[in-house]
Amino acid sequence: MPIKIVTDSTCDLPETVTAEYGITVVPLYINVGSQSYLDGVELSRQEFYQRLPDYDPFPTTSMPGAEQFRQVYERLGTEGATEILSIHISISLSGVVNVARLGSQQTEAVPVTVLDSRQLSLGTGFLVLSAARAAAAGRSMAEIVALLEEQISRTHVFAALDTFEFLRRSGRVNGFRYGLGTLLSIKPLLKMYDGQAISETVRTRKRAFERLIQLVSDLGPLRQLALVHTNAPKDAEMLRQQAQYLFPDDRTPLSVDVTPVIGAHIGPGAVGFACVAVEGE
Repeated sequence: MPIKIVTDSTCDLPETVTAEYGITVVPLYINVGSQSYLDGVELSRQEFYQRLPDYDPFPTTSMPGAEQFRQVYERLGTEGATEILSIHISISLSGVVNVARLGSQQTEAVPVTVLDSRQLSLGTGFLVLSAARAAAAGRSMAEIVALLEEQISRTHVFAALDTFEFLRRSGRVNGFRYGLGTLLSIKPLLKMYDGQAISETVRTRKRAFERLIQLVSDLGPLRQLALVHTNAPKDAEMLRQQAQYLFPDDRTPLSVDVTPVIGAHIGPGAVGFACVAVEGE
Protein backbone atom coordinates (compact mmCIF):
# COMPACT_ATOMS: atom_id res chain seq x y z
CA MET A 1 0.00 0.00 0.00
CA PRO A 2 1.42 3.45 -0.87
CA ILE A 3 1.70 6.40 1.48
CA LYS A 4 -1.78 7.25 2.78
CA ILE A 5 -3.07 10.80 3.09
CA VAL A 6 -5.04 12.12 6.06
CA THR A 7 -6.62 15.55 6.35
CA ASP A 8 -9.41 17.29 8.25
CA SER A 9 -12.87 18.44 7.20
CA THR A 10 -11.79 22.05 6.63
CA CYS A 11 -10.10 21.00 3.36
CA ASP A 12 -13.48 21.20 1.56
CA LEU A 13 -12.67 18.50 -0.99
CA PRO A 14 -15.85 16.83 -2.30
CA GLU A 15 -16.49 13.31 -1.03
CA THR A 16 -16.19 11.98 -4.59
CA VAL A 17 -12.59 13.20 -4.67
CA THR A 18 -11.57 11.91 -1.25
CA ALA A 19 -13.15 8.54 -2.05
CA GLU A 20 -11.41 8.29 -5.43
CA TYR A 21 -7.97 8.86 -3.91
CA GLY A 22 -8.51 7.03 -0.62
CA ILE A 23 -8.03 10.19 1.44
CA THR A 24 -9.05 9.89 5.09
CA VAL A 25 -10.90 12.95 6.43
CA VAL A 26 -11.03 13.55 10.19
CA PRO A 27 -14.07 15.72 11.00
CA LEU A 28 -13.97 18.72 13.30
CA TYR A 29 -16.93 19.67 15.50
CA ILE A 30 -19.67 22.31 15.25
CA ASN A 31 -21.11 23.12 18.68
CA VAL A 32 -24.62 24.53 18.79
CA GLY A 33 -25.69 25.10 22.38
CA SER A 34 -25.13 21.82 24.22
CA GLN A 35 -25.13 19.77 21.01
CA SER A 36 -21.95 18.89 19.08
CA TYR A 37 -22.08 17.80 15.45
CA LEU A 38 -19.41 16.10 13.38
CA ASP A 39 -18.59 18.47 10.54
CA GLY A 40 -19.78 17.09 7.22
CA VAL A 41 -21.32 14.02 8.88
CA GLU A 42 -24.12 15.02 11.23
CA LEU A 43 -25.04 18.53 10.03
CA SER A 44 -25.47 19.54 6.39
CA ARG A 45 -23.84 22.73 5.23
CA GLN A 46 -27.05 24.07 3.74
CA GLU A 47 -28.95 23.54 6.99
CA PHE A 48 -26.19 25.16 9.04
CA TYR A 49 -26.01 28.32 6.95
CA GLN A 50 -29.77 28.71 6.77
CA ARG A 51 -29.99 28.55 10.56
CA LEU A 52 -26.79 30.46 11.35
CA PRO A 53 -28.29 33.99 11.66
CA ASP A 54 -30.78 32.75 14.26
CA TYR A 55 -28.56 30.56 16.40
CA ASP A 56 -28.52 31.63 20.07
CA PRO A 57 -26.02 31.12 21.57
CA PHE A 58 -23.69 31.60 18.62
CA PRO A 59 -22.11 28.34 17.35
CA THR A 60 -18.55 27.47 18.29
CA THR A 61 -16.11 25.01 16.77
CA SER A 62 -13.73 22.49 18.29
CA MET A 63 -11.09 19.95 17.29
CA PRO A 64 -10.88 16.19 17.64
CA GLY A 65 -8.46 14.99 20.29
CA ALA A 66 -5.01 13.50 19.80
CA GLU A 67 -6.46 10.07 20.59
CA GLN A 68 -8.82 10.32 17.62
CA PHE A 69 -5.92 11.05 15.31
CA ARG A 70 -3.90 8.21 16.85
CA GLN A 71 -6.75 5.78 16.20
CA VAL A 72 -6.99 6.88 12.57
CA TYR A 73 -3.23 6.50 12.08
CA GLU A 74 -3.12 3.11 13.81
CA ARG A 75 -6.03 1.83 11.71
CA LEU A 76 -4.34 2.87 8.46
CA GLY A 77 -1.12 1.26 9.66
CA THR A 78 -2.79 -2.04 10.42
CA GLU A 79 -4.49 -1.88 6.99
CA GLY A 80 -1.06 -1.78 5.35
CA ALA A 81 -0.05 1.87 4.99
CA THR A 82 3.74 2.16 4.79
CA GLU A 83 3.69 5.82 5.87
CA ILE A 84 1.08 8.51 6.54
CA LEU A 85 1.11 12.16 5.55
CA SER A 86 -1.38 14.19 7.59
CA ILE A 87 -2.15 17.65 6.12
CA HIS A 88 -4.17 20.24 8.03
CA ILE A 89 -5.54 23.76 8.20
CA SER A 90 -3.02 26.51 8.93
CA ILE A 91 -1.71 26.58 12.47
CA SER A 92 -2.31 30.34 12.42
CA LEU A 93 -6.06 29.62 12.31
CA SER A 94 -6.45 26.43 14.32
CA GLY A 95 -4.60 24.06 16.62
CA VAL A 96 -5.41 20.96 14.54
CA VAL A 97 -1.78 20.57 13.42
CA ASN A 98 -0.59 20.45 17.03
CA VAL A 99 -3.22 17.87 18.00
CA ALA A 100 -2.38 15.74 14.96
CA ARG A 101 1.31 15.87 15.92
CA LEU A 102 0.49 14.65 19.41
CA GLY A 103 -1.49 11.80 17.90
CA SER A 104 1.38 10.95 15.56
CA GLN A 105 3.84 10.78 18.44
CA GLN A 106 1.60 8.21 20.14
CA THR A 107 1.26 6.07 17.01
CA GLU A 108 3.27 2.85 16.87
CA ALA A 109 1.94 1.04 13.80
CA VAL A 110 3.26 3.39 11.12
CA PRO A 111 5.47 6.51 10.71
CA VAL A 112 3.40 9.70 10.47
CA THR A 113 4.46 13.06 9.02
CA VAL A 114 2.23 16.04 9.89
CA LEU A 115 2.24 19.05 7.56
CA ASP A 116 0.89 22.53 8.22
CA SER A 117 -0.80 23.50 4.93
CA ARG A 118 -0.55 27.19 5.86
CA GLN A 119 -3.90 27.47 4.10
CA LEU A 120 -7.62 26.91 4.58
CA SER A 121 -10.56 25.48 2.63
CA LEU A 122 -9.59 24.41 -0.90
CA GLY A 123 -6.17 26.01 -0.43
CA THR A 124 -5.56 23.03 1.84
CA GLY A 125 -7.65 20.79 -0.38
CA PHE A 126 -5.49 21.39 -3.45
CA LEU A 127 -2.42 20.38 -1.42
CA VAL A 128 -4.13 17.24 -0.16
CA LEU A 129 -5.11 16.30 -3.70
CA SER A 130 -1.55 16.85 -4.98
CA ALA A 131 -0.21 14.68 -2.16
CA ALA A 132 -2.68 11.88 -2.92
CA ARG A 133 -1.81 11.90 -6.62
CA ALA A 134 1.91 11.88 -5.87
CA ALA A 135 1.50 9.02 -3.40
CA ALA A 136 -0.49 7.03 -5.96
CA ALA A 137 2.35 7.60 -8.42
CA GLY A 138 4.82 6.05 -5.97
CA ARG A 139 6.62 9.21 -4.89
CA SER A 140 8.54 9.07 -1.59
CA MET A 141 7.54 11.02 1.51
CA ALA A 142 10.47 13.41 1.05
CA GLU A 143 9.48 14.02 -2.57
CA ILE A 144 5.84 14.66 -1.68
CA VAL A 145 6.65 17.07 1.15
CA ALA A 146 9.04 19.00 -1.11
CA LEU A 147 6.36 19.16 -3.80
CA LEU A 148 3.81 20.52 -1.31
CA GLU A 149 6.19 23.09 0.17
CA GLU A 150 6.73 24.45 -3.31
CA GLN A 151 2.99 24.45 -4.04
CA ILE A 152 2.27 26.34 -0.81
CA SER A 153 4.29 29.25 -2.20
CA ARG A 154 1.88 29.42 -5.16
CA THR A 155 -1.42 28.91 -3.31
CA HIS A 156 -3.85 31.70 -2.39
CA VAL A 157 -7.41 31.98 -1.09
CA PHE A 158 -9.42 35.20 -1.45
CA ALA A 159 -12.97 35.77 -0.18
CA ALA A 160 -15.40 38.66 -0.03
CA LEU A 161 -17.67 38.56 3.00
CA ASP A 162 -21.23 39.83 2.91
CA THR A 163 -21.07 41.47 6.35
CA PHE A 164 -18.92 42.14 9.43
CA GLU A 165 -21.67 40.66 11.62
CA PHE A 166 -20.33 37.13 11.99
CA LEU A 167 -16.74 38.27 12.50
CA ARG A 168 -18.11 40.39 15.34
CA ARG A 169 -20.09 37.51 16.84
CA SER A 170 -17.07 35.24 16.78
CA GLY A 171 -14.83 37.91 18.31
CA ARG A 172 -12.77 38.52 15.16
CA VAL A 173 -13.64 42.23 14.89
CA ASN A 174 -14.32 44.90 17.49
CA GLY A 175 -17.58 46.77 17.95
CA PHE A 176 -16.31 50.09 16.61
CA ARG A 177 -15.06 48.61 13.36
CA TYR A 178 -18.27 46.60 13.02
CA GLY A 179 -20.40 49.71 13.51
CA LEU A 180 -18.36 51.72 11.05
CA GLY A 181 -18.46 48.94 8.48
CA THR A 182 -22.22 48.60 8.81
CA LEU A 183 -22.77 52.35 8.57
CA LEU A 184 -20.68 52.71 5.42
CA SER A 185 -21.80 49.42 3.80
CA ILE A 186 -18.17 48.28 3.77
CA LYS A 187 -17.44 44.71 2.71
CA PRO A 188 -14.55 42.82 4.34
CA LEU A 189 -12.22 40.99 1.97
CA LEU A 190 -10.01 38.25 3.40
CA LYS A 191 -6.74 36.98 1.90
CA MET A 192 -4.87 33.84 2.96
CA TYR A 193 -1.31 33.14 1.84
CA ASP A 194 1.53 31.09 3.37
CA GLY A 195 -0.03 30.99 6.82
CA GLN A 196 -0.86 34.69 6.94
CA ALA A 197 -4.49 35.85 7.04
CA ILE A 198 -4.89 39.53 6.20
CA SER A 199 -7.85 41.68 5.28
CA GLU A 200 -8.86 44.79 3.43
CA THR A 201 -12.17 46.53 2.90
CA VAL A 202 -14.07 47.67 -0.14
CA ARG A 203 -17.30 49.55 -0.73
CA THR A 204 -20.21 47.58 -2.21
CA ARG A 205 -20.60 44.00 -3.35
CA LYS A 206 -19.86 44.97 -6.95
CA ARG A 207 -16.49 46.44 -5.97
CA ALA A 208 -15.73 43.34 -3.89
CA PHE A 209 -16.18 41.11 -6.95
CA GLU A 210 -14.00 43.40 -9.03
CA ARG A 211 -11.28 43.30 -6.38
CA LEU A 212 -11.40 39.50 -6.14
CA ILE A 213 -10.95 39.20 -9.89
CA GLN A 214 -8.09 41.70 -9.82
CA LEU A 215 -6.29 39.78 -7.06
CA VAL A 216 -6.51 36.53 -8.99
CA SER A 217 -5.55 38.17 -12.27
CA ASP A 218 -2.44 39.66 -10.67
CA LEU A 219 -1.13 36.14 -9.95
CA GLY A 220 -0.59 35.48 -13.66
CA PRO A 221 -1.31 32.12 -15.31
CA LEU A 222 -3.03 29.64 -13.02
CA ARG A 223 -2.57 25.91 -12.54
CA GLN A 224 -5.82 25.56 -10.54
CA LEU A 225 -8.75 27.87 -9.83
CA ALA A 226 -11.94 27.04 -7.96
CA LEU A 227 -14.84 28.88 -6.37
CA VAL A 228 -15.57 28.83 -2.65
CA HIS A 229 -18.68 30.20 -0.98
CA THR A 230 -20.83 29.97 2.14
CA ASN A 231 -24.29 28.97 0.92
CA ALA A 232 -24.10 31.48 -1.93
CA PRO A 233 -24.16 29.38 -5.13
CA LYS A 234 -25.83 32.11 -7.20
CA ASP A 235 -23.17 34.68 -6.27
CA ALA A 236 -20.47 32.09 -6.93
CA GLU A 237 -21.91 31.48 -10.39
CA MET A 238 -22.05 35.23 -11.03
CA LEU A 239 -18.40 35.52 -10.02
CA ARG A 240 -17.51 32.58 -12.27
CA GLN A 241 -19.13 34.26 -15.24
CA GLN A 242 -17.29 37.53 -14.62
CA ALA A 243 -13.95 35.71 -14.21
CA GLN A 244 -14.43 33.09 -16.91
CA TYR A 245 -11.28 34.16 -18.75
CA LEU A 246 -9.13 33.38 -15.70
CA PHE A 247 -9.94 29.67 -15.47
CA PRO A 248 -7.12 27.48 -16.81
CA ASP A 249 -9.35 25.18 -18.89
CA ASP A 250 -12.85 24.92 -20.33
CA ARG A 251 -14.16 22.42 -17.81
CA THR A 252 -16.80 23.52 -15.31
CA PRO A 253 -14.74 24.72 -12.34
CA LEU A 254 -15.05 23.21 -8.90
CA SER A 255 -17.39 25.25 -6.68
CA VAL A 256 -17.70 24.25 -3.02
CA ASP A 257 -19.76 25.30 -0.04
CA VAL A 258 -17.19 26.08 2.67
CA THR A 259 -17.25 24.03 5.86
CA PRO A 260 -19.29 25.47 8.76
CA VAL A 261 -16.10 25.29 10.86
CA ILE A 262 -14.90 28.30 8.83
CA GLY A 263 -18.34 29.63 7.91
CA ALA A 264 -19.31 30.13 11.55
CA HIS A 265 -16.75 32.94 11.65
CA ILE A 266 -17.42 34.56 8.28
CA GLY A 267 -21.15 33.99 7.88
CA PRO A 268 -23.35 33.09 4.92
CA GLY A 269 -23.04 34.96 1.64
CA ALA A 270 -19.23 34.91 1.40
CA VAL A 271 -17.77 34.10 -2.00
CA GLY A 272 -14.27 33.86 -3.40
CA PHE A 273 -11.49 31.88 -5.04
CA ALA A 274 -8.93 29.24 -4.17
CA CYS A 275 -6.09 29.27 -6.67
CA VAL A 276 -2.66 27.86 -7.44
CA ALA A 277 -0.40 29.84 -9.77
CA VAL A 278 1.67 28.17 -12.50
CA GLU A 279 5.16 27.09 -11.48
CA GLY A 280 7.81 29.75 -11.93
CA GLU A 281 5.40 32.67 -12.00
